[in-house]
Amino acid sequence: MQTLTSLILAAFVGYAGAWYFGVVEGNFALLLFLATVVTGIYWLAERFYFLPQRLKAAATLEAEAIKRREDLNKLGIKQVDGDIAQAKIRLIMQPWWLDWTAGLFPVIIAVFMLRSFLVEPFKIPSGSMIPTLLVGDLILVNKFHYGIRLPVINTKITEGSTPQRGDVMVFRYPPKPSLDYIKRVVGVPGDEVAYINKRLIINGKPIETRSVAEFFDEDSMRYAKQFEESLGEQPHRLLNDDNRRAGFSDSEIMDFPNRQNCRYSVEGFVCKVPEGSYFMMGDNRDNSLDSRYWGFVPDKNIVGKAFFVWMNFSNLKRIGSFN
Repeated sequence: MQTLTSLILAAFVGYAGAWYFGVVEGNFALLLFLATVVTGIYWLAERFYFLPQRLKAAATLEAEAIKRREDLNKLGIKQVDGDIAQAKIRLIMQPWWLDWTAGLFPVIIAVFMLRSFLVEPFKIPSGSMIPTLLVGDLILVNKFHYGIRLPVINTKITEGSTPQRGDVMVFRYPPKPSLDYIKRVVGVPGDEVAYINKRLIINGKPIETRSVAEFFDEDSMRYAKQFEESLGEQPHRLLNDDNRRAGFSDSEIMDFPNRQNCRYSVEGFVCKVPEGSYFMMGDNRDNSLDSRYWGFVPDKNIVGKAFFVWMNFSNLKRIGSFN
Protein backbone atom coordinates (compact mmCIF):
# COMPACT_ATOMS: atom_id res chain seq x y z
CA MET A 1 0.00 0.00 0.00
CA GLN A 2 2.89 2.36 0.66
CA THR A 3 4.11 2.01 -2.92
CA LEU A 4 0.62 2.40 -4.39
CA THR A 5 -0.07 5.47 -2.24
CA SER A 6 3.29 6.98 -3.22
CA LEU A 7 2.39 6.57 -6.90
CA ILE A 8 -1.06 8.13 -6.40
CA LEU A 9 0.35 11.13 -4.51
CA ALA A 10 3.09 11.52 -7.12
CA ALA A 11 0.44 11.57 -9.86
CA PHE A 12 -1.46 14.37 -8.09
CA VAL A 13 1.73 16.38 -7.54
CA GLY A 14 2.83 15.78 -11.14
CA TYR A 15 -0.52 16.94 -12.52
CA ALA A 16 -0.51 20.06 -10.33
CA GLY A 17 3.07 20.85 -11.38
CA ALA A 18 2.32 20.37 -15.07
CA TRP A 19 -0.72 22.62 -14.69
CA TYR A 20 1.31 25.29 -12.88
CA PHE A 21 3.97 25.36 -15.61
CA GLY A 22 1.40 25.36 -18.41
CA VAL A 23 2.22 21.89 -19.74
CA VAL A 24 -1.40 20.74 -19.38
CA GLU A 25 -4.72 22.54 -19.12
CA GLY A 26 -5.82 22.14 -15.52
CA ASN A 27 -9.29 21.46 -14.19
CA PHE A 28 -9.44 22.22 -10.46
CA ALA A 29 -13.01 20.95 -10.07
CA LEU A 30 -11.99 17.57 -11.50
CA LEU A 31 -8.81 17.47 -9.41
CA LEU A 32 -10.75 18.20 -6.22
CA PHE A 33 -13.38 15.58 -7.09
CA LEU A 34 -10.72 12.92 -7.67
CA ALA A 35 -8.96 13.88 -4.44
CA THR A 36 -12.25 13.52 -2.58
CA VAL A 37 -12.92 10.09 -4.08
CA VAL A 38 -9.39 8.77 -3.47
CA THR A 39 -9.10 10.04 0.11
CA GLY A 40 -12.66 8.85 0.78
CA ILE A 41 -11.72 5.29 -0.27
CA TYR A 42 -8.69 5.39 2.04
CA TRP A 43 -10.83 6.80 4.87
CA LEU A 44 -13.33 3.94 4.53
CA ALA A 45 -10.50 1.40 4.34
CA GLU A 46 -8.89 2.90 7.42
CA ARG A 47 -12.11 2.89 9.43
CA PHE A 48 -13.31 -0.58 8.52
CA TYR A 49 -10.09 -2.51 7.83
CA PHE A 50 -6.70 -0.97 8.69
CA LEU A 51 -7.64 0.52 12.09
CA PRO A 52 -9.42 -2.68 13.27
CA GLN A 53 -6.34 -4.67 12.17
CA ARG A 54 -4.02 -2.41 14.17
CA LEU A 55 -6.31 -2.54 17.23
CA LYS A 56 -6.43 -6.32 16.94
CA ALA A 57 -2.61 -6.48 16.83
CA ALA A 58 -2.38 -4.23 19.89
CA ALA A 59 -4.93 -6.39 21.74
CA THR A 60 -2.94 -9.51 20.83
CA LEU A 61 0.26 -7.93 22.12
CA GLU A 62 -1.42 -7.00 25.39
CA ALA A 63 -2.91 -10.49 25.80
CA GLU A 64 0.50 -12.08 25.21
CA ALA A 65 2.08 -9.75 27.77
CA ILE A 66 -0.58 -10.63 30.36
CA LYS A 67 -0.11 -14.38 29.73
CA ARG A 68 3.66 -13.99 30.08
CA ARG A 69 3.26 -12.23 33.42
CA GLU A 70 0.89 -14.98 34.61
CA ASP A 71 3.33 -17.72 33.57
CA LEU A 72 6.23 -15.99 35.31
CA ASN A 73 4.10 -15.40 38.39
CA LYS A 74 3.47 -19.14 38.63
CA LEU A 75 7.23 -19.62 38.71
CA GLY A 76 7.47 -17.19 41.57
CA ILE A 77 8.84 -14.32 39.52
CA LYS A 78 7.01 -11.20 40.64
CA GLN A 79 9.12 -8.48 39.07
CA VAL A 80 8.91 -8.47 35.26
CA ASP A 81 10.86 -6.07 33.11
CA GLY A 82 9.37 -4.48 29.97
CA ASP A 83 6.59 -2.00 29.27
CA ILE A 84 4.38 -2.60 26.25
CA ALA A 85 2.71 0.85 26.34
CA GLN A 86 5.03 2.38 23.72
CA ALA A 87 4.77 -0.72 21.56
CA LYS A 88 0.97 -0.49 21.63
CA ILE A 89 1.10 3.18 20.63
CA ARG A 90 3.36 2.37 17.68
CA LEU A 91 1.03 -0.43 16.58
CA ILE A 92 -2.10 1.74 16.74
CA MET A 93 -0.49 4.85 15.22
CA GLN A 94 -1.56 5.68 11.65
CA PRO A 95 1.21 5.17 9.07
CA TRP A 96 2.29 8.12 6.94
CA TRP A 97 0.47 6.92 3.83
CA LEU A 98 -2.85 6.95 5.71
CA ASP A 99 -2.07 10.33 7.29
CA TRP A 100 -1.75 11.82 3.80
CA THR A 101 -4.93 10.19 2.47
CA ALA A 102 -7.54 9.15 5.04
CA GLY A 103 -6.33 11.84 7.43
CA LEU A 104 -7.00 14.57 4.85
CA PHE A 105 -10.42 13.31 3.79
CA PRO A 106 -12.52 15.39 6.28
CA VAL A 107 -10.81 18.61 5.15
CA ILE A 108 -10.98 17.78 1.44
CA ILE A 109 -14.65 16.78 1.47
CA ALA A 110 -15.53 19.93 3.43
CA VAL A 111 -13.77 22.07 0.79
CA PHE A 112 -15.39 20.05 -2.00
CA MET A 113 -18.92 20.48 -0.62
CA LEU A 114 -18.41 24.17 0.14
CA ARG A 115 -16.90 24.97 -3.26
CA SER A 116 -19.32 22.82 -5.27
CA PHE A 117 -22.63 23.74 -3.69
CA LEU A 118 -22.32 26.90 -1.58
CA VAL A 119 -19.68 29.48 -2.45
CA GLU A 120 -16.56 29.45 -4.60
CA PRO A 121 -13.69 31.95 -4.48
CA PHE A 122 -12.37 33.58 -7.64
CA LYS A 123 -9.64 36.08 -8.40
CA ILE A 124 -10.28 38.87 -10.92
CA PRO A 125 -7.48 38.56 -13.51
CA SER A 126 -8.30 41.41 -15.89
CA GLY A 127 -9.80 44.88 -16.02
CA SER A 128 -12.90 44.01 -18.06
CA MET A 129 -15.22 44.67 -15.08
CA ILE A 130 -13.65 47.96 -13.95
CA PRO A 131 -14.94 50.02 -12.12
CA THR A 132 -17.15 47.38 -10.40
CA LEU A 133 -14.33 44.86 -9.94
CA LEU A 134 -10.62 45.63 -10.04
CA VAL A 135 -7.66 43.44 -10.97
CA GLY A 136 -6.66 41.48 -7.88
CA ASP A 137 -10.09 41.48 -6.23
CA LEU A 138 -10.78 38.14 -4.54
CA ILE A 139 -14.50 37.52 -4.81
CA LEU A 140 -17.08 35.01 -3.64
CA VAL A 141 -19.58 33.43 -6.01
CA ASN A 142 -22.92 32.04 -4.86
CA LYS A 143 -23.14 28.53 -6.34
CA PHE A 144 -26.80 27.83 -5.51
CA HIS A 145 -28.48 31.13 -6.45
CA TYR A 146 -29.18 29.96 -10.02
CA GLY A 147 -29.77 26.34 -8.98
CA ILE A 148 -27.44 23.67 -7.62
CA ARG A 149 -25.29 21.96 -10.24
CA LEU A 150 -23.26 18.79 -10.08
CA PRO A 151 -19.52 19.47 -9.96
CA VAL A 152 -17.33 18.75 -13.00
CA ILE A 153 -20.25 18.02 -15.38
CA ASN A 154 -22.16 21.19 -14.31
CA THR A 155 -25.60 19.53 -14.69
CA LYS A 156 -28.37 21.42 -12.86
CA ILE A 157 -30.18 19.31 -10.25
CA THR A 158 -32.32 22.00 -8.57
CA GLU A 159 -34.08 25.06 -9.87
CA GLY A 160 -32.98 28.40 -8.53
CA SER A 161 -33.53 32.01 -9.47
CA THR A 162 -33.23 32.91 -13.14
CA PRO A 163 -30.44 35.33 -14.08
CA GLN A 164 -31.65 38.91 -14.22
CA ARG A 165 -30.38 41.89 -16.17
CA GLY A 166 -27.72 43.58 -14.09
CA ASP A 167 -26.47 40.41 -12.33
CA VAL A 168 -22.70 39.93 -12.20
CA MET A 169 -22.30 36.31 -13.22
CA VAL A 170 -19.45 33.82 -13.46
CA PHE A 171 -19.75 31.34 -16.32
CA ARG A 172 -17.74 28.95 -18.43
CA TYR A 173 -16.32 30.75 -21.45
CA PRO A 174 -18.25 29.26 -24.41
CA PRO A 175 -15.30 29.02 -26.84
CA LYS A 176 -13.21 27.32 -24.12
CA PRO A 177 -15.37 25.94 -21.26
CA SER A 178 -12.33 25.12 -19.11
CA LEU A 179 -11.97 28.87 -18.48
CA ASP A 180 -14.21 30.84 -16.13
CA TYR A 181 -15.27 34.36 -17.14
CA ILE A 182 -17.09 37.06 -15.22
CA LYS A 183 -19.34 39.65 -16.87
CA ARG A 184 -22.66 41.41 -16.33
CA VAL A 185 -25.94 40.05 -17.68
CA VAL A 186 -27.40 42.62 -20.09
CA GLY A 187 -29.72 40.39 -22.08
CA VAL A 188 -31.97 37.50 -21.02
CA PRO A 189 -33.75 34.99 -23.31
CA GLY A 190 -35.97 36.77 -25.84
CA ASP A 191 -34.35 40.20 -25.42
CA GLU A 192 -33.18 42.27 -28.34
CA VAL A 193 -29.90 43.80 -27.21
CA ALA A 194 -28.45 46.73 -29.14
CA TYR A 195 -25.32 48.76 -28.50
CA ILE A 196 -25.37 51.74 -30.82
CA ASN A 197 -22.81 54.51 -30.56
CA LYS A 198 -21.90 53.21 -27.10
CA ARG A 199 -25.48 53.39 -25.83
CA LEU A 200 -27.13 50.22 -24.58
CA ILE A 201 -30.68 49.60 -25.82
CA ILE A 202 -32.86 46.70 -24.62
CA ASN A 203 -36.00 45.81 -26.57
CA GLY A 204 -35.98 49.19 -28.25
CA LYS A 205 -35.68 51.15 -25.01
CA PRO A 206 -32.43 53.02 -24.26
CA ILE A 207 -31.09 52.17 -20.81
CA GLU A 208 -30.95 55.17 -18.51
CA THR A 209 -27.43 56.43 -17.87
CA ARG A 210 -25.96 59.51 -16.27
CA SER A 211 -22.46 60.94 -16.22
CA VAL A 212 -20.57 60.81 -12.90
CA ALA A 213 -17.07 61.78 -11.80
CA GLU A 214 -14.22 60.41 -13.89
CA PHE A 215 -12.62 57.16 -12.79
CA PHE A 216 -8.89 57.15 -12.03
CA ASP A 217 -7.20 53.87 -12.91
CA GLU A 218 -4.22 53.51 -10.58
CA ASP A 219 -2.65 50.79 -12.74
CA SER A 220 -2.59 52.80 -15.96
CA MET A 221 -2.46 56.19 -14.17
CA ARG A 222 -5.22 57.47 -16.45
CA TYR A 223 -8.67 58.97 -16.06
CA ALA A 224 -11.68 57.48 -17.88
CA LYS A 225 -15.22 58.70 -18.44
CA GLN A 226 -17.55 57.05 -15.95
CA PHE A 227 -21.30 56.60 -16.12
CA GLU A 228 -23.99 55.17 -13.88
CA GLU A 229 -26.36 52.79 -15.63
CA SER A 230 -29.75 51.57 -14.37
CA LEU A 231 -29.92 48.14 -15.93
CA GLY A 232 -31.26 46.05 -13.03
CA GLU A 233 -32.76 46.82 -9.65
CA GLN A 234 -29.53 48.46 -8.49
CA PRO A 235 -27.58 50.97 -10.63
CA HIS A 236 -23.97 50.17 -11.47
CA ARG A 237 -21.08 52.11 -12.95
CA LEU A 238 -19.32 51.62 -16.25
CA LEU A 239 -16.49 53.14 -18.27
CA ASN A 240 -16.32 54.41 -21.84
CA ASP A 241 -13.24 55.32 -23.84
CA ASP A 242 -13.72 58.06 -26.44
CA ASN A 243 -10.66 56.82 -28.30
CA ARG A 244 -12.25 53.45 -29.06
CA ARG A 245 -14.72 53.12 -31.90
CA ALA A 246 -18.27 51.91 -31.32
CA GLY A 247 -18.52 49.53 -34.28
CA PHE A 248 -16.91 46.23 -35.22
CA SER A 249 -15.02 44.69 -38.10
CA ASP A 250 -15.76 41.19 -39.40
CA SER A 251 -12.31 39.99 -38.32
CA GLU A 252 -13.10 40.78 -34.67
CA ILE A 253 -16.24 38.63 -34.48
CA MET A 254 -15.98 34.89 -33.87
CA ASP A 255 -18.18 32.31 -35.56
CA PHE A 256 -20.50 31.34 -32.69
CA PRO A 257 -23.81 29.44 -32.37
CA ASN A 258 -26.84 31.58 -33.38
CA ARG A 259 -24.50 34.06 -35.06
CA GLN A 260 -27.37 34.79 -37.45
CA ASN A 261 -29.22 36.47 -34.55
CA CYS A 262 -26.76 39.38 -34.64
CA ARG A 263 -26.17 42.28 -37.01
CA TYR A 264 -22.98 44.33 -36.84
CA SER A 265 -22.24 47.76 -38.25
CA VAL A 266 -19.89 50.73 -37.83
CA GLU A 267 -22.31 52.11 -35.19
CA GLY A 268 -22.47 48.93 -33.10
CA PHE A 269 -24.61 45.79 -33.10
CA VAL A 270 -28.10 44.36 -32.58
CA CYS A 271 -28.57 40.80 -31.23
CA LYS A 272 -31.64 38.71 -30.45
CA VAL A 273 -30.93 36.50 -27.41
CA PRO A 274 -32.05 32.89 -28.07
CA GLU A 275 -33.95 30.80 -25.53
CA GLY A 276 -31.80 29.30 -22.80
CA SER A 277 -28.99 31.80 -23.34
CA TYR A 278 -27.76 35.14 -22.00
CA PHE A 279 -25.92 38.14 -23.40
CA MET A 280 -22.97 39.29 -21.29
CA MET A 281 -20.95 42.52 -21.31
CA GLY A 282 -18.13 43.89 -19.17
CA ASP A 283 -18.54 47.18 -17.31
CA ASN A 284 -15.31 48.41 -18.89
CA ARG A 285 -17.24 48.60 -22.13
CA ASP A 286 -14.37 49.40 -24.50
CA ASN A 287 -11.94 46.96 -22.91
CA SER A 288 -13.95 43.77 -22.53
CA LEU A 289 -13.97 40.58 -24.59
CA ASP A 290 -17.60 39.61 -24.15
CA SER A 291 -20.76 38.41 -25.93
CA ARG A 292 -20.32 41.09 -28.57
CA TYR A 293 -17.35 39.11 -29.89
CA TRP A 294 -17.94 35.44 -29.01
CA GLY A 295 -21.70 35.14 -28.66
CA PHE A 296 -24.27 33.97 -26.14
CA VAL A 297 -23.78 32.11 -22.84
CA PRO A 298 -25.97 28.98 -22.63
CA ASP A 299 -27.61 28.15 -19.30
CA LYS A 300 -25.46 25.02 -18.95
CA ASN A 301 -22.33 27.22 -18.72
CA ILE A 302 -23.51 29.19 -15.67
CA VAL A 303 -21.29 28.84 -12.58
CA GLY A 304 -22.89 31.28 -10.13
CA LYS A 305 -23.64 34.83 -9.07
CA ALA A 306 -20.75 37.01 -7.86
CA PHE A 307 -21.70 39.04 -4.81
CA PHE A 308 -18.80 39.92 -2.48
CA VAL A 309 -15.16 41.05 -2.52
CA TRP A 310 -13.58 39.27 0.44
CA MET A 311 -10.02 40.53 -0.08
CA ASN A 312 -7.75 42.69 -2.19
CA PHE A 313 -4.24 42.66 -0.78
CA SER A 314 -3.39 45.92 -2.54
CA ASN A 315 -6.47 47.78 -1.28
CA LEU A 316 -8.31 46.58 1.82
CA LYS A 317 -11.01 49.18 1.21
CA ARG A 318 -12.24 46.99 -1.63
CA ILE A 319 -13.71 44.45 0.82
CA GLY A 320 -17.50 44.41 0.68
CA SER A 321 -20.51 43.74 -1.51
CA PHE A 322 -21.02 45.26 -4.97
CA ASN A 323 -23.75 45.80 -7.55
